[in-house]
Amino acid sequence: MRQVAAIIGGGVIGGGWAARFLLMGWDVRVFDPDPDAARKLGDVLDNARRSLPGLSDVALPAEGQLTFHDAMSESVSGAAWIQESVPERLTLKRKVYQTLQEHCDPAAVIASSTSGFKPSQLQGCATRPAQIIVAHPFNPVYLLPLVEVVPSALNPPDLVEKAKAVLTSLGMYPLHVRAEIDAHIADRLLEAVWREALWLVNDGVATTAEVDDAIRYGFGLRWAQMGLFETYRIAGGEAGMRHFIEQFGPCLEWPWTKLMDVPKLTDELIDKITDQSDQQSGAVSIRALERARDDNLVTILRGLKARDWGAGTLLNAHDRRIEGPVALPDDLSHPIATMQRAVPLDWTDYNGHMTEARYLHAFGEATDRMMLLIGCDAAYIAAGASFFTAETHIRHLDEVHAGRVILIETQVLAGAGKKMHLFHRMSTDGRLLATGEHMLIHVSLETRSASEPSPVLAATLERVAQAHAALPLPEGAGKGVGVRGD
Repeated sequence: MRQVAAIIGGGVIGGGWAARFLLMGWDVRVFDPDPDAARKLGDVLDNARRSLPGLSDVALPAEGQLTFHDAMSESVSGAAWIQESVPERLTLKRKVYQTLQEHCDPAAVIASSTSGFKPSQLQGCATRPAQIIVAHPFNPVYLLPLVEVVPSALNPPDLVEKAKAVLTSLGMYPLHVRAEIDAHIADRLLEAVWREALWLVNDGVATTAEVDDAIRYGFGLRWAQMGLFETYRIAGGEAGMRHFIEQFGPCLEWPWTKLMDVPKLTDELIDKITDQSDQQSGAVSIRALERARDDNLVTILRGLKARDWGAGTLLNAHDRRIEGPVALPDDLSHPIATMQRAVPLDWTDYNGHMTEARYLHAFGEATDRMMLLIGCDAAYIAAGASFFTAETHIRHLDEVHAGRVILIETQVLAGAGKKMHLFHRMSTDGRLLATGEHMLIHVSLETRSASEPSPVLAATLERVAQAHAALPLPEGAGKGVGVRGD
């Protein structure tokens, strides 16, 4: 039975939460009095369905069921997680908590998306204050992993750990803020940069576009994968952070910044910032900007994932949790599923479909999975042996677009001695997209020449090959490149 999350307020942040829960297999109930809430949340879901699955190299859980409810009591009844994302008005939030606590499970986590209020402020007047915490995410919630978990002294440790476990299961990174503080951690850092940026624009030093360029082409990319302190540690060279502080610490006393002084947001400054921002990106629709943002974030995050660094390490760990143990199926009477995943945004080209190189990439990963299933795992390779691909033939039969789930099924055509002959079929929703035929040779990594596999691996491969020998020869197997006449 799927778990249920209730989303109270389905705006930009609430909609992002709904998408995150839905695509991770939760049923989601939404309460939002806005008559246009379903359409607005639908736009968020369209973006999420297109981008989030591509972060995973394994199939996500089956999407949950989304329902909209006219009564808050109906939406929260039986929910294990309740995410409040109503406007930032303390009286409104407290009123919401009083209402929902009359109808929700006392064991449910009630989490607020607030960026400014402390949990102790939210808990005032509540029937069960210990049930309410802050879980502050970042937009888009369905892609960015950080969520600040802020408890008060009234929250029992087991509830905090329960909340962190749920957020981790959603593929997020719960940052436990150990002390209540206005604006938590991340927004305080953002506020410092925001204030300095306002002064730079106010004083005519930089335009809004120039400020953004300084971030996105420079330190923003470093921060995305290493943060602040680790970046500065590297700047200190072999001597590390101490040397960096000794060298650059005196700069803190220089009049470089106006962080302790904020420009007055006069009509003139507001007009100046608005005009420059319109000039910078006003010709592009918000939807197009969101798509560009999502595309860029997926590309950055997948790059970090390939390096198993920063947020990429988090994504890899989440894939392993979703996938579970890897083993040969008991039933070998049919081809083996060696890949099931969504096509990521960065696998597509100027034609809008998956590039031919990614077909090879996908078949290569399917081959790697087949190697793993027969026992050629990391330990086997570390011991000095592996398979090298000697020949490949791919037939491109149909196109596939970003977000579509592809399935690769593998048939072992031969597996004896030093050879492993594989035939892959790639499909989506039963539509055949491509086939890949691969001949691999077992090699010694010491001599880089052909060698006999270990007896255990050889026996496993032969068992699969014998089972698959009863299957029909796949259409296209053994064919070369076909040239048709006019």
